[in-house]
Amino acid sequence: MRHRYVCPVRWADLDLLGHVNNVRYVDYLQEARVDLLRAHRWSGTEAGEEATESLVDAIIVSRHEVTYRAPLLFGEQPVLIECWVTALRAGSFTLAYEVFHEQDDGSRVVYVEASTVLAPYRFDTESPRRLTAEERAALEVYLEPVPRERHDRVVIDPERASHYPVQVRFSDVDVYRHVNNVVYFEYFQEARIRMFMELGRGMPRATALQVVIAQADVDYLAPITLRAEPYDCRSQIAHVGRTSLVIESEIADASAAAAGPGGRALARARVVLVFFDPATNQPTEPPAEYRERLLHALGAA
Repeated sequence: MRHRYVCPVRWADLDLLGHVNNVRYVDYLQEARVDLLRAHRWSGTEAGEEATESLVDAIIVSRHEVTYRAPLLFGEQPVLIECWVTALRAGSFTLAYEVFHEQDDGSRVVYVEASTVLAPYRFDTESPRRLTAEERAALEVYLEPVPRERHDRVVIDPERASHYPVQVRFSDVDVYRHVNNVVYFEYFQEARIRMFMELGRGMPRATALQVVIAQADVDYLAPITLRAEPYDCRSQIAHVGRTSLVIESEIADASAAAAGPGGRALARARVVLVFFDPATNQPTEPPAEYRERLLHALGAA
């Protein structure tokens, strides 16, 4: 069984290209996830109680994997999100999602496919906990198991990567004084934009790049909290293809109290971007001069 959530699209969700911004999709996933956890009742609960109610707030995100399939435009019709469970472990579970519009003939236009690894958490003691039997029973209703995949670890060289200061805003923080998982995507996006600006410095405006995100994977290692000092987001070019590139990033606490010479890593990301021609909506090669700069950055990183 899959849970279906009807998600309205807001005008403010759009980017400069008129598409729903990549970060907003992660917000949509969060809305669908919370709706699932609140919707399914366990038969053994007291009247008015829900088996997964405690998971709505007492939960942390360990990893997001988001695959962007097609651009979503603004319209009156809400977008649909199906979510289901693909893995159940003692102290975590994985949700999968599909964001789509359904056509009259039953076919789908899919915009995003994604998965999220989640873990129940005790915020009073700042420690993880196991799923209860009731929570497992409620989640098993949605279980469609898939094999677990191992992922290469992102390794950033702080001496060679570009640096962007991440200043946490008060509105970035949830009720537990941690930065919300969606906002991490914004931080990585801001760092990428700064990197592109630096790489394109001095180039004619006519050669301005148009890029879209094909894949974004984020690992959450430790909470980011509100403070006056900025965090350090380090980004490096990891691969340059004919029409695409890969950027790896890391948000770190570089303060003197943080562990290690490069500070403490709080989150890591790997993002695949594709250059495209807005006139044809097809992938395209970047300008030769910009490609040379990317390759130079790749060699430096």
